[in-house]
Amino acid sequence: MAAMFTCCLGCCGDGGSGHIPLKEMPIVQLDTHHMGTDVVIVKSGRRICGTGGCLANAPLHQNKSYFEFKIQSTGVWGLGVATQKVNLNQVPMGRDTNSLVLRHDGSVYHNNEEKNRLPANSLPQEGDIVGITYDHVELNLYLNGKNMHCPASGIRGTVYPVVYVDDSAILDCQFSDFYHTAPHGFEKILFEQQIF
Repeated sequence: MAAMFTCCLGCCGDGGSGHIPLKEMPIVQLDTHHMGTDVVIVKSGRRICGTGGCLANAPLHQNKSYFEFKIQSTGVWGLGVATQKVNLNQVPMGRDTNSLVLRHDGSVYHNNEEKNRLPANSLPQEGDIVGITYDHVELNLYLNGKNMHCPASGIRGTVYPVVYVDDSAILDCQFSDFYHTAPHGFEKILFEQQIF
């Protein structure tokens, strides 16, 4: 019996502790492999500056996703969702079917059409947090935790969070540990293997 117990312990790997190393889950961040040529990504993939756009490294596979952007410095900027076919060197986005974005002027664009607009007294300023919910049909916007009741839809296919900057704008992305509580039913972006 003792021999069987020893064999069982000895058969686990190289006779060491028997622990199987866990694979560390990837972190959602801006993807330096999917960014414009004049974009600079710093702060461990969380801050964008320069000129152009960048996708996050995780598609929005789950039913209800939430993520945030903090406006560190104003200028020309936009944020929302896009497919991998989006032109990340073209600012502003929202000119074609590959992106659905809130622009710095409060307009929400997709396919070169204004889909909605933030209320005039609710334009994001330096220091503000813009939250985005996406449920595979509709994108909704939150300003400093408050629902802006500004839905937009129309984009199709697999989408990723997207952000673009120009004219000295600097934005920080928050894909977890949010400044504001995610709206009911929405959660941080999960990689596909985390969903199952």
